[in-house]
Amino acid sequence: HLCSEMTIETQSELAPVPKKYLAHLKPWQRKTAFALAFLVAWPVVMTVIYAVVPPPFSNVMILRLFSGNGITKDWVSLDEMSPHLANAVISSEDARFCEHYGVDWVEFKGVVEDVFDDDEGPIRGASTIPMQVAKNLFLWDGRNFFRKGLEIPVAYWMDLVWSKRRMMEIYLNIVEWAPGVYGAEAASQLHFRKPASKLTRREAALLAAVLPNPIKRKAGKPSKRVSHIASRIIGRMNQMGGYLTCIEP
Repeated sequence: HLCSEMTIETQSELAPVPKKYLAHLKPWQRKTAFALAFLVAWPVVMTVIYAVVPPPFSNVMILRLFSGNGITKDWVSLDEMSPHLANAVISSEDARFCEHYGVDWVEFKGVVEDVFDDDEGPIRGASTIPMQVAKNLFLWDGRNFFRKGLEIPVAYWMDLVWSKRRMMEIYLNIVEWAPGVYGAEAASQLHFRKPASKLTRREAALLAAVLPNPIKRKAGKPSKRVSHIASRIIGRMNQMGGYLTCIEP
């Protein structure tokens, strides 16, 4: 009986109530703990909400405001976009989009090691579409391995909660296509003076070609380099065939 009481007392000392533990932390330690808890909880909760509600903004949009860019966007459903656009973007950015579960380990080397040309930035996107959505919605821009490490679990979580079609719809509505211009509708109006539903195959390929660097590249007035990349994307689009069934209604 005495041993039992001693065991209970010892366990009580070794397993303090979390609130008491937090009370013994220094102010900066408590703030750090709460910040980390928020960093984890925010994407977990908001991913569930965004499964049915359009994201009103993304972290990248807010951060871009500090660089002097405004926010021009107009949410439209995937049904209101030309099917050529999703085809072009998948062909260019994430050809195995319908097969992986958020992270494409087959192409992981290409994901972490961006390939750059001399003048206009990366030849292709530096990560899978779910990873790009994770970065845009919940994290920050820039080449950072710590951020890449955060992208991976968030991308897996979003791919688990959302359908592939929902993932593509959100991506095409939040991705940046020119300084301060976000989403397919705003990009189509800016570059081609038409709604996203009217985009031709060539125009869709041009929009996909500028995604790796929308600051330097322009879809409406493409350089020879961008035009060449768009032509290659069209070639890939022609080979996709029935592969894109994962984003069909």
